[in-house]
Amino acid sequence: MNLIILLLPIIAIVLMFRSQKKRQQQQQSMQTSLEPGAGVRTIGGLYAQVKAVNDETVELEIAPGVVSHFTKGAIAAVLDPQEYDAIINGRPLEDELAELAESVEADEAGSAEEGDKPLSLSKDGADKGDADGGAPASK
Repeated sequence: MNLIILLLPIIAIVLMFRSQKKRQQQQQSMQTSLEPGAGVRTIGGLYAQVKAVNDETVELEIAPGVVSHFTKGAIAAVLDPQEYDAIINGRPLEDELAELAESVEADEAGSAEEGDKPLSLSKDGADKGDADGGAPASK
């Protein structure tokens, strides 16, 4: 019983060190794979494009013509080109574009089948169908 109580904390410590070492290796491999033109996110949440990779630092273009120097450790993630474009330009990803196109087609087909007349806002009220200029009839 006492042996189990002593072994549990030791096993937990070993597992924590292994997971931390694995994370450090992933971070290091990500930093070595940095190359100019890649989109990245820093640990501070800044999205930028890599312009140059030096020994200890990375040059990031944070706005057109504005380049800043960051340590390699400040890079939290290297983004896919499509993901970076979607974040920076506000464009939805390809899957979302496909869903959007399908929903638009469904909406257009549904409104064409119903024969709905499009609503219009005019000052004279002629589009409301009443002979007296669109004013509601009082009872």
